[in-house]
Formats: sequence, structure tokens, C-alpha cells
Amino acid sequence: MEKLGLIGLPNAGKSSLFNALTGGNAVVAPHPFSTVETTVGVAHVPDDRLERLAAMSASRKIVYATAEFVDIAGLVAGAAGGEGMGNRFLAGIREVDALLFVLRAFEDEGVVGDRDPLDALQVLELELVLADVASAEGQLDRRRRAAKGDKSLVGEVAVLEAALVELNDGTPIYRSTLDAEQRVALRPFFLLTAKPVLAVINLGEDQLADADALSAPVVDALGAAGEVVAVSVQLEAEMARLDPSERAEMLEGLGLGTGALPRVIRAAYDILGLQTFLTTGEDESRAWTFRAGAKAPECAGVIHTDLQRGFIRAEVIRWDELLDLGSWHKAKEAGKLRVEGKEYLVHDGDVLEVRFNV
Repeated sequence: MEKLGLIGLPNAGKSSLFNALTGGNAVVAPHPFSTVETTVGVAHVPDDRLERLAAMSASRKIVYATAEFVDIAGLVAGAAGGEGMGNRFLAGIREVDALLFVLRAFEDEGVVGDRDPLDALQVLELELVLADVASAEGQLDRRRRAAKGDKSLVGEVAVLEAALVELNDGTPIYRSTLDAEQRVALRPFFLLTAKPVLAVINLGEDQLADADALSAPVVDALGAAGEVVAVSVQLEAEMARLDPSERAEMLEGLGLGTGALPRVIRAAYDILGLQTFLTTGEDESRAWTFRAGAKAPECAGVIHTDLQRGFIRAEVIRWDELLDLGSWHKAKEAGKLRVEGKEYLVHDGDVLEVRFNV
């Protein structure tokens, strides 16, 4: 399972968001460094399609897709030089696949910390860039020496040099001018700013009406490089502890629809390049996670390795078309199930039944 790391300045609401997303119990306190170790938790990815298919099939069990979140020790200016939790913070980030910046906008005189989300973003980015400069310079030096006797390393040298031009200018790789091919070539070097990015603006409950205005500077700064979601973390955390029926009633009363947490989880899932195919039946309806661009045998392997090894074909239908028809049996009778082979690219929302022989 791929991991998304929550990072932020002290008292940004990072651990509260982690608890709300995962049902975890990370320590929350109104002082810096209440988080000193990384904590890992799993969140269900909300999926109305799955719930409707389960109702259609009268499934005894529903199994959602999941996203893994990591609550990482807090950051202060100078972390790249060892300040605050410094090295522990940076080590935690290297182990995740994407970054979730938690940026404080809420006002609370009883909680110390920066209240400008754009300033917070700039501090976080600077520390990540500085760490990447040190890492890239070390790796470049080693490859330059090795390339004298191994010309196959010339490409690696070139891409590290291009990355350092951007980093030395203060630009994270995710906002750089490097093209897609160069970014793929950088993956083996595990640079922090080469990871996908999601920013959560942590609002006070009284700021929800101004969410767009408060988020705008961060949206402008990240541009197309990352997703931005505005959330009142405290409010969402309080509601996450309620019974589902009470939570739905409170959300409706506040005019918040299904709440912000599903949007955060969904955005996290999306920036990791993940998609979902579905299976449904009386025993269970389940959402299965796959990477965009995967073919049918690879997706079959997500269910079980035997299905990939002995893959013959997959019967496929779109989730909404299946719902319209009313059941898998009716879809088969109507000739609406497509038979797809090994080259079929699975799409988000496909419902599959795999035929195999081992």
C-alpha cells in the first residue's frame, strides 16, 4: 500500500487531521512537537458506487479501497540543518510516496504557531528544497566520478544537473520546468520534492464561508503542481467521532454535504495515481486499487496472484450500466458484458469478473 505523509509546522493540526482520517490516536496538544515519532493509519476511500452495487447485490459485506496516511514529526525553519525534529522529520518523508501539507489558517490565541498558510507552505518547501540540494549534490558527485568509466551513467548525471539548477533556484521539483521524462528519471534518487503534493488548509469553523479566499494564495503558489482542499480539521475531527447517523445529520445542518474528509481522502488517492475497479456479489462488494494504465491481468493479480498467472479473460461492465440493468445475471442475459483479453486497459469504475485457469 502506498503512503501519504502528513507534514506541517508545529500546531498546524496535522495530528488532528490524521486522527480524523484514520480513526487513529496520535497525540494532539497545543504545543510544538507533540508528535515525535511517525504514526501510520489507514483510511477507507469513500465510494458511493460501491455502496450502490452492494445494495443491488444484497452483499453481506462491503470492502472499501484504502489509503495509508503517515503522521510525521513536525517541522520548523532550519530542519534541513537539524533544527527541531530535523533529521527525524526528513527521514520520515523519504519513506512516503506523496506529501500532504497541513497549512494552518485558523486563529486561536491559546495555540502558538504560524497562521498564514502561504508562509507555512514557503517554509516547508524551503526545508524540503534544501534537503534535496544536499542529497542531489552528493549523488551527482558520486555519479560524475563513476561516469568516467561507465558512459551509461551520463543520462543520470544530466538529469541530476538539471534538477539542481531548479533546486538551487529555490524551486521544488514538483513545481519545476523539468518534463515528465526527466521526472521519471529522477525517481531512483528519492528526492523529497519529486513527490506528488496535496495541500490542506486548516480553517476555523467561523472561516468556512471564506474558504476560497483563504485558499487562493496557496492555489496560486502551487498552480497545477498540487491539489488544495480547505477543511476545518477540528470540526471534522469532532464529527468523525460521532455515530454515522448523527454525523450525517450534523453535516446536513451545517450545510457541509458529506463533509470535507471524503474530499481529502479522494484527493490523496488521486494524486497517488490510483484508481478503483469493483467486484460485486452476494458474499461481498469490494473496491480494488490499481495504478492508472494497468491491464486486465495485472488488475486480476490485485485480487490474487493465481488470477494473474492463469488469466484467460475478464467480463467487464461499467458500474452505472450494471446498476441500470439491475444485476450481473440480467447484464449477461442482455449481452452487455464485454469480454476483454490481456491487453485491455482497465478503467476506474469498471466492474470485473475474471476467468482463469491455473
